[in-house]
Parts: sequence; C-alpha cells; structure tokens
Amino acid sequence: MQTYAIGDIHGQCDLLEAAHDRIAADRAAHGDEDAPVIHLGDLTDRGPDSRGVMERLTAADADPRWHVIMGNHDRMMAHFLRPRSARDPLRDDLNWLAPPLGGRPTLASYGVDVDERRSAAEIHADAMEAVPEAHRTFLDGLPTRIVRGEAFYCHAGVRPGIPLADQVEDDLVWIREPFLSDPMEHGALIVHGHTPVEAATHYGNRLDLDTGAAYGGPLSVAVIEGRRAWLVTERGREELRPVA
Repeated sequence: MQTYAIGDIHGQCDLLEAAHDRIAADRAAHGDEDAPVIHLGDLTDRGPDSRGVMERLTAADADPRWHVIMGNHDRMMAHFLRPRSARDPLRDDLNWLAPPLGGRPTLASYGVDVDERRSAAEIHADAMEAVPEAHRTFLDGLPTRIVRGEAFYCHAGVRPGIPLADQVEDDLVWIREPFLSDPMEHGALIVHGHTPVEAATHYGNRLDLDTGAAYGGPLSVAVIEGRRAWLVTERGREELRPVA
C-alpha cells in the first residue's frame, strides 16, 4: 500500500505542478496507479499564486486520487472569509493580513487591492466578492487527518500521549512542541508539514515534509509504504532513512 504526500505549498503553483509531474513519472516507473496523493495543507499564503493552487485543487477535472488536509494557514483564510470575518480561534493574537502570515499576497492573487492604507473591513468586503464561493466551501470542508496503512497524515502533528482517534483540530493544524521533540511511538508514522526543515526528514516516529517552499525552498514529495518513505525526485526515488 503506497501513498504519496506533498508538503506545504504556500501559493507556489509552479512547484505544485512540478510535484504532480514527479508523481506521474514515479507512477510510470513503479506501477502504482491507484496510490492516493495527500497534500498536507497550507495551500495558500506567502507565495505568488495562491489562487492558482486553489483553482488547480478544486477544478472539476481535478484528479480523484488527490486529497487535501487542512493547514493552519488554510484555517486562517477560511475564518477571514466568513461573512463576519474572524481570526483563528486558537490564535486570535494573529492577524492574517499581517506581513509574516501572507494573507495579503493570497488576496492579491485574486485581484483584491490589499494596499496598507485600506481598512481590514474594506479588504474583507472585496475578498468576499473576489474569492469564489467554491474555494471558501472547499477550505471550510477540509479534513484534519487521513489514516492509511501504518501512517497518520496531518498538517502540524499530534499531541503526545493522546490516542490518535482523540486528537483535536487545534493540535492537528497548529502544534509544534511538545510534538517535535518527543521521540515516543504514536501508534503510526506521523506524516506532517508545518515546521520547515532543510530537507525532508524521517525521525522514526514522524516524517516532516515541509521544506520551506514558502521561503524559496523546494516542495517535497514522498511516497510512503508501511513506515518506510522515499523522496520522489526528478532522478527517481531516494530512501529517507530514520535519523538517530
């Protein structure tokens, strides 16, 4: 049972297209045409073409083998685009339109005037007109987890010591510590993004695929079988061996 997973996209539509091309080449080389592709969330923000990413993943002819998990940036965007705009319920200290988060480049990709001199209310009103309802519905309906074989796929990670079936959305889309530093066995290989690393890394109990596409890094793709994983590159597969 093989599964493909793609790390945080962050509005890099050209990198997403290239990732899908690498998967197509890997299918041709290894013959698993039915293996699903799980996008680990953070579809939007910071990059130049969030709209392109959304259109690709929500298109009527989108590959039925594609699946998408909610990331924290997707959840922030979804809350901003509600009729009464709101901040993320866990992080109401964060303003999605603030420069570090990348909401403005996302809305600019939809043609919204995001000039700093405009109020949040003005930007929100224009965003409600510019962002298709289909995109807003898609964001609101994203799952927070997918379980397949011996792997548990989520955006950020899990709360150590809590059964996987009992993990809550806030942790699945936002957690870093104590998850990142905990070497314990979680009952499945946790395949996640959210926390950038220089290269896709297998830690034994988890696999981090966020390699900083938001900041000019690559968009990593892995294929997972059991608890083993391989990076899918233009040269073929490279095994990701657990680090000490």
